[in-house]
Amino acid sequence: MITPEQAPPPEPPAGTDDLSAAVAELTTEVTALRGDLASRHLLDLAAGILVSQLSMQPPDAAEHLARLADSAGISPEDLAADIVNAASGAVVAHAPDETETPADIRHRRRAETTAESRETIGEVTEALLDSGLRPFGAAALWLWRRTTTDCLQLAGRAGVSELEASHWQWIPPETKGALHRALAGGAPDWLPSGPPPDERLPGPAPGAARAVLPLWNHGSVTGLALIAWPGPADLDDTARRTLTGLMDTAARMLDVVPQQATEPPLLGQWLDLLTHPAMTVRADPGTSVLRVEHLNPAALQSSGGVHGPVGRPLAQVFPAAHADLVRLVRSARSGATPQRAARVPGELRPDGPDPLLDVRVLPVGPDRSVVLWHRATDPGLAVMRVLDHLENLGSFEDDLISGESRWTDETYTIFGLPPGAAPIPLRLLGARLHLEDAGNLDDLLDALTERRVGAQTVVRTIRDDGGLRHVRVAAEPLLTGGVLTGITGVYQDVSAQHRTELALTAAFDQLTAAQAKSALRHQVVLQLQRAIVPEGPALEGVPGLQVAARYRPAAQEYRVGGDWYDVLPLPDGRILLAVGDIAGHGIESATGMVSLRNALHGLAFTGNSPGRLMEWLNDLALHTDGTPTATAVCGIYEPTDRTLCWVSAGHLPPLLLRDGRARLLDSPRNILLGAQPRATYTQIMTQLLPGDTLLLYTDGLVERRHAGLDESLAVLRRAAERLGPDCVDAQADQLLSAVTGDTDDDTSLVVLRVS
Repeated sequence: MITPEQAPPPEPPAGTDDLSAAVAELTTEVTALRGDLASRHLLDLAAGILVSQLSMQPPDAAEHLARLADSAGISPEDLAADIVNAASGAVVAHAPDETETPADIRHRRRAETTAESRETIGEVTEALLDSGLRPFGAAALWLWRRTTTDCLQLAGRAGVSELEASHWQWIPPETKGALHRALAGGAPDWLPSGPPPDERLPGPAPGAARAVLPLWNHGSVTGLALIAWPGPADLDDTARRTLTGLMDTAARMLDVVPQQATEPPLLGQWLDLLTHPAMTVRADPGTSVLRVEHLNPAALQSSGGVHGPVGRPLAQVFPAAHADLVRLVRSARSGATPQRAARVPGELRPDGPDPLLDVRVLPVGPDRSVVLWHRATDPGLAVMRVLDHLENLGSFEDDLISGESRWTDETYTIFGLPPGAAPIPLRLLGARLHLEDAGNLDDLLDALTERRVGAQTVVRTIRDDGGLRHVRVAAEPLLTGGVLTGITGVYQDVSAQHRTELALTAAFDQLTAAQAKSALRHQVVLQLQRAIVPEGPALEGVPGLQVAARYRPAAQEYRVGGDWYDVLPLPDGRILLAVGDIAGHGIESATGMVSLRNALHGLAFTGNSPGRLMEWLNDLALHTDGTPTATAVCGIYEPTDRTLCWVSAGHLPPLLLRDGRARLLDSPRNILLGAQPRATYTQIMTQLLPGDTLLLYTDGLVERRHAGLDESLAVLRRAAERLGPDCVDAQADQLLSAVTGDTDDDTSLVVLRVS
């Protein structure tokens, strides 16, 4: 048998918080100390006998005991039990006809020593049952004191429910049966198959084994012990001798150990009948400390294995829930009303202990409260909490047998009636409905009373104050033995929902009109884009160049912005190359871009240089409605010698790709178009070679919000160097996929390869 001092301390349960773990650790420590105290008590008795018999000093006796146990190959506690037994006259039998072994005697001695180390008679009873009687199959132990009037007063019990103990608290002397026979005769009464049919004794069943033992002390019977088994048992001689010896210890302890604390009130006995956890707590007199007075069996399982929880402060038994429970108890006591909480503690931690669910606290006196809870959420209580959160919802019940109806407070509010008014049965509700909704009510009543199925509808009710409410009615028939006996259901004021639906309908109509207007706007812009931006086939047949151009709009709303590009063969054989970017988006920017692009078309036919063309465009921008500003690159390509004369008006530099290496062409710092009157623009001459690729682009291709311009241009340069020897159309698509700005700006890109 493993004793408490031999068992390893249990690990704190997984998932508990620091406070719970600390309480569990302290509880384990107290349990271990109790076991150590019992063991120490037995060792001290044996050492005292050695001191007396061998004239040794106490420290020498303890060391001698340890050496003897080691040489004999048994534990010091077992050797101590043999020494105490020998000194007290116990004889260890070794004859074949004897059944009690040295181990049996040691077990009895250690059980007695464990009981002798306890502080109350209740703890003595539990120790005798756990350490001495359970190995013999016993399930319960009762101890009564004998009073001066020969009554039996229950002093201690173990393995017994509160309710059963209350029935056997006092046994008067006129009660006949085995208890008073043992009390009067002073002899044990062994009942292997239970008491006779005409006698009653405490125990789980009439046929369960009992043993009634008188408790002798100082030559007289001072009390009685009753040992009960869960069923019939073979009470052999060894069991009888051991049990009688253990009850000698009970007799001694009954006189020297204080009476256990007052039994919990009858309330605790009722709580024991509940299947969900329940406990009573009581405030210490003159303090605010709450102590656990009683826990029913289900609550004991929820207490986390705390040793001896009854009598402990609430903070030790339920450390994580203590603060919330104290708050609920104080509210219940101060207001004399029950308190509820969905869970305790309210703030849950992923690694914390399991909460107490659906907690209810009831005050039952000035200093006592009952706490009820569940270990799993009660669906019924959860539904009630959900209904409490719903607004404009009331219930009703019509009793068709008595003709009575019941409404909740919210139902009176929905119909605009005072709380004291008589409820209106569902079948008579038509008088308060809009005339057009009478048919809805008839259909509902037909489903409930004829087809006897649940149904719902929405009706308009007219209140006494003239107000109109849209009310949803959902009802179910109540059947008893197949007969319709009532109707129950809910009313919900959905007027706000109805108004919201009307508002949404109006908003949807407005949105539809706006979408149609936007679609028309998009169609106009798309037509404008097709008129402005040349399609791919128009770029074919440019002498000396292979050309591809791409346009990517800024956002779905505008579809086109102020970017443009142009590749235009001139009458003298040269080619105009241009890329520009008007500030802004939408139709306004696009119309400004049209003005500049068309003007550049016409001016290019004058045969003037790119620098002069830019000066004229600048003057045009300054005299255009809205005074648009723009950046642009304009160049004239001479196919005969492959030279490019170009100029930049505040635009990003062109990129030249030659022999797999890309570089940005240096550009003078010319001012953008439309910013300053009479501005001049410096132009540059660049020599191109066969196979060279030139990129003209707008800032929407490269600019990024969280990157500098140099870094963005470096990205473009590296992407260009990764281009393969594909056609310029494929290269344009690769660049648009590899290089993407994030400023929501539109993008123009022109890729030119010298033939």
